[in-house]
Parts: sequence; C-alpha cells; structure tokens
Amino acid sequence: MGAIMLQGTGSDVGKSVLVAGLCRALVRRGYRVRPFKPQNMSNNAAVTIDGGEIGRAQALQAMAAGVDPHSDMNPVLLKPQADHTSQLIVHGRVRGTLGGGNFRQARGQLLSEVMDSFNRLSAQCDIVVVEGAGSPAEINLRAGDIANMGFARTANVPVILVGDIDRGGVIASIVGTKAVIDPEDAAMIHGFLINKFRGDIALFEDGYRQIESISGWRGLGVVPWLSAAVRLPSEDAVILERKRRPDGARFIIACPILPRISNFDDLDPFKIEPDVDLLMIPPGSPLPAEASLIVLPGSKATIADMQAMRAQGWDIDILAHHRRGGAVLGICGGYQMLGRRIADPQGVEGPSGTVAGLGLLDIETVLSGDKTLREVKGRALGASFAGYEMHIGQTSGPDCGRPFAHLEAGRPDGASSPDGRVLGTYVHGLFGGTALRSAFLDRWNLSSSQQDHGVAVNAALDDIAAQLEAHIDIDALVALAMR
Repeated sequence: MGAIMLQGTGSDVGKSVLVAGLCRALVRRGYRVRPFKPQNMSNNAAVTIDGGEIGRAQALQAMAAGVDPHSDMNPVLLKPQADHTSQLIVHGRVRGTLGGGNFRQARGQLLSEVMDSFNRLSAQCDIVVVEGAGSPAEINLRAGDIANMGFARTANVPVILVGDIDRGGVIASIVGTKAVIDPEDAAMIHGFLINKFRGDIALFEDGYRQIESISGWRGLGVVPWLSAAVRLPSEDAVILERKRRPDGARFIIACPILPRISNFDDLDPFKIEPDVDLLMIPPGSPLPAEASLIVLPGSKATIADMQAMRAQGWDIDILAHHRRGGAVLGICGGYQMLGRRIADPQGVEGPSGTVAGLGLLDIETVLSGDKTLREVKGRALGASFAGYEMHIGQTSGPDCGRPFAHLEAGRPDGASSPDGRVLGTYVHGLFGGTALRSAFLDRWNLSSSQQDHGVAVNAALDDIAAQLEAHIDIDALVALAMR
C-alpha cells in the first residue's frame, strides 16, 4: 500500500482536477487506486454505494479510479447552512451541526474516524491519492487540523504542494508556504507542482529553478492549462460565475446562483448540447427575459434561499417569465420553492420558520424527518433515466397528483402544473443520460446531441491523464507513494 497527498498554496488551485487526473493516469498504468479527502466543505455532494454522501469532487475522482464512490473517500463533509453553521456529515451520515464556537474542537476529535476510513481504503488498493483542503499555509487553522498537515503527519503520507501560476505570485506562494509553516510540517513536503500554466513553459524555467533553490523542494512538473477540465463537474460554486455565454444557441436556460446552491452539476449535461445556452446568473443580475426555461436548482437552505431570491427580485423575474408563457423546472430545493409554502418547524436547515413559495405549483413542503439518500431509476416524459435523491422534507398537494416521474416500483416523484409548463422533481442527475434529455428538449422541437454525459466526462478524464503523463514526473510520485 502507498499514498501521496496533494495540498495547495490556496483554495481553487486545481487540486481536485489534478487528483482526478492522477487517479486516471495511475489506473491506466495498472494500479488499483482510491481517492481520499479527509475533510471537505461543499454543498455539491453525491450519493455513495453504501447509502451515504460525499463531496462531488470525490465522486468524480472515484469515477477516474474506475470504482464506485464510497463514504470512506470523504469521511468528513461540512455543508454550509444559512445561519453561519454547517451540517456535519461523518462517514456519509448526518451527525449534527457545527458553528464557529465548536468547529475546531469538534474537528480535531474526528481525526480517528478519518484514519479509520483511510486505513480501510488503503487495504483495498495499491495507492491512495489524497486531496488536501484550502492550504497548509493557513497556520491560524493548524491546531486540530485534519484536512492537511494534521492528517499527513498522523498517516505519514508524503505531500506535494500545488501552486496556481494563472492567478499570479506562484513563486511567493510556494516559497512563502515554506516560510510560515512549522518545520516538521515542511518536512512532509517532498516536491511541488505548478498548475494552470498558459504559453511556453520554457519561459518559466528560471522561476521553476529558483523555487527549487529557495524552498529546497523538488519540482515535479509544470501542468499546462487543462482545457478538458471545463468538461468536468465543478464542486465549487465560485466557478459558476466565471462561465461565459456561448454565441448562436437557440434555446436559453437560465439558473440563478443562490447563496446555498447545491448539486448545480445537474445542469452540466446541457453544456454539450449545441442548441442550448446555459446561463448561470449571479446575484445582482436579472434573469434574462429571453430565456425559454428557468431552472431553480438544489439548495442546502431552502427557506433562506427563497428569501434571498426575493431580495434579488428574481421571484418577480420568474413570475413574469411564467406569465409570458415560459417554462420553469425546480430540482429538489428548487422544487420546494415552486410551491405555496415551505415550513421548517424543527429548524432542520437553520432557524425554524415558514416562508411563502412562488405559488407556481399547488404543493407545500415540511422540512422534517431523516435525509433521503438513494440512487433511483425511473421514467419521465416517456423516457427512462437514472439519478439520485438527496433531500430532507415531505412535499404534498394536488399537483403531486400529476407527478413529474414514476420511479421504480411505481413510486411517484415530483409534480407538474395543469398546463405542464411548471415541473418539479426531487431527483438529481436525471439529465446525464441521453433519453430523458432528448425527450425534454423535444418539448421545444430541439434535437439532442445524443451524447451520454458520463461518456463525455470519462473522455475528459482520459485527456487530463494524458496531459499529466506528458508534463509531470509520475514515476517520482509513485516512488514517493510507495516508499
């Protein structure tokens, strides 16, 4: 058994994509590989084979490794809620909430459970590829750390530091990390990678050697800008605001970026449709009047996001869109927002309370009970699909008598308006296959690309693995992992 860990000089330096690409590259070399992230913070999650949930990035990395996602791959998941707290998920199951007052103490107590998961994964494979969170240079968070050096030192896993040259200051960020971290932490770092390089790599040769000289760490490669990464699901909602609008599409889908948006990769399959323009609308911008379809996405805090929607004036945009004859689709939390009322009497997702919904569906939701986590198959619009449920709450009302879908064993899901222009479902990931996406687009007389989204993602992972093989010293990484 071996292991290697990628940590970053900061957030969003590309660790998740590099881990996924490295998993695929190692699998192509014949190794049995498992991804691992000790602690993650994300509202974009995936259902696991053991009936739990983990960060979306770890599910992607599992795909890259050719295995089913398992809760051991991300033993601690924090899902931010509306009131400055986070829902704590341990080994795939809800364990409670953490706030600023108890976060550090509770986090430190979870290290033994992190190690349990790591040891179980290690027993299943040749190499575990570990992803850190944030940066080890956040020395104010070092006490009780389980995400970076606290884990690396406990598990005795060698670390590679990743710097993002695209954001600038990569020399200072790598050398500065060496300067501020504890010497025993620095001793865990055996090399560095430069990520997101654009242009002629030869032009950075002097800078690369200067980092080696000043830090004392070995350079293990310069990774070019990976254009294939845009075809992968994103875990961080920040990236949504960077998407550019393509030209020439006939059909516009608009989706507001809510403060606690979750599972927003539900819409990724529409990016491969040539006639579709998917617009993720940031706060401060109106929903475009020319949109044919508005999608309300999942939410980790449905009541708070409903209030945020009203504060942005998006509710006015949605109702005007509907009066003009436009269609609306709500997924999970977005489905709940389409109803007349959302109640959280027990404070499941934040302070207890009730809020009026958009009233586009004659339904109401009560947030209570256990979280539903399961993979599902079914039929909708005359087509088959596969997806997963991940929600808290029960929804009822007359429009549920016209379900969006019928799941296995005839179980109904979701609701629709009498005229069929407003649809709601609890199922995530249902557009990944070609059948339902084609049937959905056919409602507007649009032809589908007939491309399976999973196939497209796997092709992107292969492209990234090939780039890593060409530009980094994977032999050295394997030697470190197996030392």
